[in-house]
Amino acid sequence: MKIIRHTDADFARRIVHAAAASSLFDPVIEQRTRDILDAIAQKGDDALIQLTEKFDGARLSAEQLAVTQAELFNASLTADESLRQAVAAAGKNIAAFARKSLRKNWRMQNSHGANVGEKFDPFQRVGIYIPGGTAPLVSTALMTITLAKVAGCREIVVCTPCGPDGGINAALLFAAQAAGATEIYRAGGAQAIAAMAYGTNTIRRVQKLFGPGNAYVVTAKRLLVGRVAIDLLPGPSEVLVLADDSANPKFAAADLLAQAEHGSGHERVWLVTTSAKILQAVEKEIARQLPKLARREFIQRALENNGCLILVKSIAEAVALANQLAPEHCEVMTRNSRQVSTGILTAGAIFLGGWSPTVVGDYVAGPSHTLPTGGAGASFAGLTVDQFQRRTSVVEYNRAALRKALPAVKKFAELEGLGAHGKSAEIRF
Repeated sequence: MKIIRHTDADFARRIVHAAAASSLFDPVIEQRTRDILDAIAQKGDDALIQLTEKFDGARLSAEQLAVTQAELFNASLTADESLRQAVAAAGKNIAAFARKSLRKNWRMQNSHGANVGEKFDPFQRVGIYIPGGTAPLVSTALMTITLAKVAGCREIVVCTPCGPDGGINAALLFAAQAAGATEIYRAGGAQAIAAMAYGTNTIRRVQKLFGPGNAYVVTAKRLLVGRVAIDLLPGPSEVLVLADDSANPKFAAADLLAQAEHGSGHERVWLVTTSAKILQAVEKEIARQLPKLARREFIQRALENNGCLILVKSIAEAVALANQLAPEHCEVMTRNSRQVSTGILTAGAIFLGGWSPTVVGDYVAGPSHTLPTGGAGASFAGLTVDQFQRRTSVVEYNRAALRKALPAVKKFAELEGLGAHGKSAEIRF
């Protein structure tokens, strides 16, 4: 891992490098993704089948893309009691949190005496991407599909990669069905995103896309905005641990290692601390814990590519740096962590104190773990249930209210040179 200290002569330059755009904006990845999108747009199922064989090693027909009821039944049969309990416990918290966040219809009277307001309807057909590959994200099925279900979406389409034999992790299938998926397809990568956005003979197009993924998946979502709505840009995982000298270095090191293990090599982890002693202790803990972890090769690659231990002068400087980096997850391991966190304005999610590891947010706390990465947190919030709702404004004038509004309407129409606009209201009198 890189070590950056505020006493370094090139401190400012190295911080800029640490905050540089992530793989989400890599021009090589973007061009490769464009090629995949074009192939799906032009050839539909044929391209999807070819790309599935190329990237996942599975030779499928169009008829084999959809997961069958028999497969879902078998996945349910193989789900042991511990899996059922974990899915139920997490699902309960996620659904409860989502219900609190639902937007409700409202109306009021404006100054003309007219009724104005908003109504919120669920998107009727949504597409959700669930990463697979080296780590099938069973929890992501719950953290996305559950929200769509609570929002009332009628058609919840799930795409997830398959293995070379065409199979999908049984626990993932069980969780997806339990959460409320209505269709599941064995399709991964940017090609799955394109299939849901453009539509193919097998996978009908959706209204909005949700879910995290690798750099190609998230780049595909970004390039398809306008053709389809998206939730946010949740790419390779990130965590920033903001620590003072009261932090437990064992905890901090474990949390950095956990978010580095996903496997893409593009994960980003930062320790930002005011204590040289804590920095050194965390560095030693990482060296001690890493060899014992099963996915140490993946973790080591991420740490070498995008791991930083940063020493700053003050908590205020640490908070400013956290806002600059806009991390997906921000753990605050300081005295008065709640007060310190009030200054953090760009994190996807904040975890307070030493007993709130990021993993509880990943799995069971309640808020969705689908969060912005790559600096997108400066503009995007994390996934919430209201993103599965479509907002519509509603306007209802009567004769008296329209008469009261008429002078201003006519004036604006005159100023803008749009006479038919003014006439359309005036003609009613």
